[in-house]
Amino acid sequence: MIQITNHLPTAELQALDAAHHMHPFTADAQLARRGVRVITSGQGVWLTDSEGNRILDGMAGLWCVNIGYGRTELAEAAARQMRELSYYNTFFMTTHVPAIALSAKLAELAPGDLNHVFFASSGSEANDTNIRLVRRYWELKGQPERRVLIARKNGYHGSTMGGGSLGGMPYIHATGGKIDGIEHIGQPHWWAEGEDMTPEEFGLLRARELEEKILELGADKVAAFIGEPVQGAGGVIVPPATYWPEIQRICDKYGVLLIVDEVITGFGRTGNWFGCQTFGLRPHIMTIAKGLSSGYQPIGGSVVCDEIANVIGGAEDDFNHGYTYSGHPVAAAVALENIRLIEENGIVEHVRDVAHPCLAEKWHALADHPMVGQTSLCGLMGSLQLTPNKERRAKFAAKPGTVGYRTRERCFANNLIMRHVYDRMIISPPLVITPEEIDALVARARKSLDEAYAEVKAEGLWKEA
Repeated sequence: MIQITNHLPTAELQALDAAHHMHPFTADAQLARRGVRVITSGQGVWLTDSEGNRILDGMAGLWCVNIGYGRTELAEAAARQMRELSYYNTFFMTTHVPAIALSAKLAELAPGDLNHVFFASSGSEANDTNIRLVRRYWELKGQPERRVLIARKNGYHGSTMGGGSLGGMPYIHATGGKIDGIEHIGQPHWWAEGEDMTPEEFGLLRARELEEKILELGADKVAAFIGEPVQGAGGVIVPPATYWPEIQRICDKYGVLLIVDEVITGFGRTGNWFGCQTFGLRPHIMTIAKGLSSGYQPIGGSVVCDEIANVIGGAEDDFNHGYTYSGHPVAAAVALENIRLIEENGIVEHVRDVAHPCLAEKWHALADHPMVGQTSLCGLMGSLQLTPNKERRAKFAAKPGTVGYRTRERCFANNLIMRHVYDRMIISPPLVITPEEIDALVARARKSLDEAYAEVKAEGLWKEA
């Protein structure tokens, strides 16, 4: 693999970055004072920074590098396509071979009658598309008043105006507001909100909030419900076993469309091709991105069932929606090659039969750490709930995220990328991770927990709220 190894000194790169680069979800002035970390290369599950540190990427970039870094096959697929057809749009009664081939392949992989794809460049864009798709569908069905979409508090569906509005994160809504016609119900986060209920009781309670909301609004006003099979950015919240079957029952009962956001859970992350297969769901629309190309090219889409596609496609009027890069030929070619490698290398089977069982044994063993109250895992996405009192499922007295941030910093110091969501630590490593690399990941996680625990105790932060 060709690597760019010659570059400016780190301090000069940091200064240039601070002067010109605006980062997402970042206070840039604070980052400039601290100095950004500069990543220069990657191979497998490992990254190298500008100082030569070798870092184990426990987050697969942003949940996306499923096939690992440095796959020359994807670079070659991109180069071939660039030489043949670098770009053309899919507007104006036109298409091209990569978009045709990828659409057909996705229809083959997707469960049920999800046989149609509307391409975007990200999951955020695809979720914006979904808002228009479902509203247009009901309009053509003679029910234009069915415009409301119901989502969940602490869910994440992107940060565009549409995707950010669907998501249930108040700090995103506070940045520029949110669009109308989006309602939110509670999340199935038993650890934080289940009180004295069993997880099974709590799962039913939270699912039935959907029915309550539908009845409150009127079933004739509700277009769709959207949710992630496992809440990713919300903290890797794996729902109780009772939750999704009840959600499916309620959607079926009231004729509400079910949108399953597979941006994180798709393409092997949960041990099946899609999370809806892991949880036994029958979506009308699946949102895809991230693992579709393993992050090697920006591409996403909405995988749509026959009924919705036939109603929208059968109309006399155009569906007036789309993007310049919908079905970009290079992105589509890379996605096709990525899927080929996932299939031929048995990566979904590796997650299910090798990596998940290995990680589960070692990840759940971290529950013996004095700071860990809960370990959660679904396929290769996991979380650790930090707490000062396991029995009471207590929160820290400090501002939420204080202890999580300290723990994240110790992970970074130990060359492990593990994120924190408030006081919950989360991982989502590349799907190609080996048992030996899992050992390294968990060993670094435990070392970081030990160091953070010592810091928290020494600084008087080991207090319950």
